[in-house]
Amino acid sequence: MAGTRIEAVIFDWGGTLTRWHDVDFHAESVALAEAVRRTPSPDDDHHAHAERLHRAGSVVWGRSRDHQQSSTIADLFTEAGLDHDPELLAAYYDFWEPHTLTDPEVRPLFEVLRAAGLKVGVLSNTIWPRAWHVGFFERDGVYDLVDGDVYSSEIPWTKPSPLAFGAAMEAVGVSDPGACVYVGDRLFDDVWGAHHAGMRAIHVPLSNIPADQVGHTEGEPDATVASLAEVADVVRRWDER
Repeated sequence: MAGTRIEAVIFDWGGTLTRWHDVDFHAESVALAEAVRRTPSPDDDHHAHAERLHRAGSVVWGRSRDHQQSSTIADLFTEAGLDHDPELLAAYYDFWEPHTLTDPEVRPLFEVLRAAGLKVGVLSNTIWPRAWHVGFFERDGVYDLVDGDVYSSEIPWTKPSPLAFGAAMEAVGVSDPGACVYVGDRLFDDVWGAHHAGMRAIHVPLSNIPADQVGHTEGEPDATVASLAEVADVVRRWDER
């Protein structure tokens, strides 16, 4: 890896390209339950649906953490044993939308990286559809600077599977993992995962990650930064060696 010219910098999304927000996951499930298809039945209890969805969320994210198995919103409802209408997800989307704002440092960073001839990529563990993520980037005026983006909801794997990182490499058009740098806020998914895929890893330790989301291993980053604005300097120093 040393001496290999860097060709691409690939970023995690939540907690990296967006700033970390603590989230009330019970309130999330209540919003998500608005999409359950209602029936005239004594069992049609909104709060009971929300509780089932909350438990299902723990299951699907546990599969991601322990088995690198991806899921979608539809899979979440299936796990909860509930039928849903995708057209009724507005309350769930509205719940999350305030937490999706792109960090103001992102566009200047992407511009610097692109000006240096580097590809910019995104690889995110998510159950949300691609269209939501692309919409957030377009809303915040940065998607024009993204060369390739992969969301685990559209592939079979999640980070830290090397296959997920491989999909991101393919998206940005780079074949050598040693020529890629991954930037993320999690020592398991992002740092350990990137290393096992053959990439260098930069850690952005600004997130208050819940204990049940921490994986079995903590990777040792090649560099740690206090803000995204520092990433370009780290990459430049590595590329000059």
